[in-house]
Amino acid sequence: MPIVVGLDGDDTLWHNERVFSMTHERFRALVDPFVDDIDLDRHLLDTERRNLATFGYGVKSFTLSMVETAIEVTAGQIPTSVIAELLDAGRQMLAHPVELFEGVAETVASLAARWRLVVVTKGDLFHQESKLARSGLLPHLWRVEIVSEKDADTYRRVLDGAGVAAEDFVMVGDSLRSDIAPVLAVGGRAIHIPGFREWELERAEIGPDGEGRWWSLGSFREIPALLDSLAGA
Repeated sequence: MPIVVGLDGDDTLWHNERVFSMTHERFRALVDPFVDDIDLDRHLLDTERRNLATFGYGVKSFTLSMVETAIEVTAGQIPTSVIAELLDAGRQMLAHPVELFEGVAETVASLAARWRLVVVTKGDLFHQESKLARSGLLPHLWRVEIVSEKDADTYRRVLDGAGVAAEDFVMVGDSLRSDIAPVLAVGGRAIHIPGFREWELERAEIGPDGEGRWWSLGSFREIPALLDSLAGA
């Protein structure tokens, strides 16, 4: 049967969470001297969760959450010099080079020779467009969908817009919550490739209804062989 392959961007095609982790450590080092016995990680996560509905996903939202958290946990006493450093950390994240995972470039080219590829990624539109342009992968892609959330309704809209039946769609990604569970919910199939680190807000459980329709691989290079087996099934 024909297969359209969906590809997540962050932490599937290129490194992302590693950059967030390094910046998180910088936030901790900058703010910790101004607080006593406070779980900065928990406060920052709570702020991120609260801000998702307003600012969405991505570096800009994370930067605003760092600044807001620093102000809150210090009761407004955080020096402006630290705020400036947090803003600079955000700028450095936006300018960080796009680093593809090992095997991605050649595997994407190989997949594109057989299947139609569509990137379905969420986050800040400008930043995601920039990363895709710098990735060198655009010539291999059939479609690009940059969305604010990746839930079942989003995937239905993407598939309907592309004229693709759910049973012909296989999504590849690192997030069980965003790349696997909602695709299974609409009748598609999915391939999970665990990333550098699982963000707490991306955790999810896959119910028994998804059994036999999703697979976990250790490397991006393993995708072609699995898709070949699915196409022949």
